[in-house]
Amino acid sequence: MKYAEETQIGLVIDDNVFEVTFKEHFKALHAYACVLLKDEDEAEEIVQSVFLKLWEKRENIHIDSSLRAYLYSMVYRDCMNLIRHEKVKQKHQNITLYEAQNTSLQNDHGHEDELMSLLKKALKDLPEKCRQVFLLSRYESLKYSEIAERMGISVKTVETHMGKALKHLRVELADFLPILLFLFINI
Repeated sequence: MKYAEETQIGLVIDDNVFEVTFKEHFKALHAYACVLLKDEDEAEEIVQSVFLKLWEKRENIHIDSSLRAYLYSMVYRDCMNLIRHEKVKQKHQNITLYEAQNTSLQNDHGHEDELMSLLKKALKDLPEKCRQVFLLSRYESLKYSEIAERMGISVKTVETHMGKALKHLRVELADFLPILLFLFINI
């Protein structure tokens, strides 16, 4: 099957080509991303974002190799970027945890009681859905897609609620940030 019209600048992707390419390659690219990431949801997001990028940049993109090879290289690159990002996040969490464990606030029960009181108040001040999203994410460790499904809202709405909740908590609990990070990391 011919995937795209060949020109002097490489392969040209049109609507039909995109649809055929998506249908023919999505499952294999998803399986490949799953092998790299060991997470089906993350793999699906990566592959969908690769196809989205391909579609958005279809008029400016120049593919000099095969379209299949190009897609696999995009998936590989995006998976490696995600893995690197997760390693950086983990390293930052480990440093924060270490600092929180070595701070004198951790051993001061008066501060812990005050923190818990302020945390409860800050959570109570959040709008209901915003609070629910935060609690499902932090205390039940659900992914945004799982929260969206459970609450019957979009993933974008979950992201918005989490942003509001985190901003509110940062403002309300700014004095206790090191110990808060310790608590949320170990929940």
